[in-house]
Amino acid sequence: MTAEDRRATIRTVHAHPDVIAAAIAPDNTDEMSTRVDSEGSGGGAVVTTIRRETTGGLRTTVDDYVSNLTVAQRITDTTIQS
Repeated sequence: MTAEDRRATIRTVHAHPDVIAAAIAPDNTDEMSTRVDSEGSGGGAVVTTIRRETTGGLRTTVDDYVSNLTVAQRITDTTIQS
């Protein structure tokens, strides 16, 4: 990757961010990094940074990531009881 790469950082708050991060990690590519941020309200956040060489590539990867994140959240909502 170069200094001119396109980058997006997505931060989403979840009641169980560690579970969500673990669920989406297998789908991460080399251009993605995901971490759990425990600070703040609502249980914590999953923070993912995506870097791609082109705007189109970034858009596609972000779209795929959001789809995976949505599935992980839905499954977590139905399988984990507070």
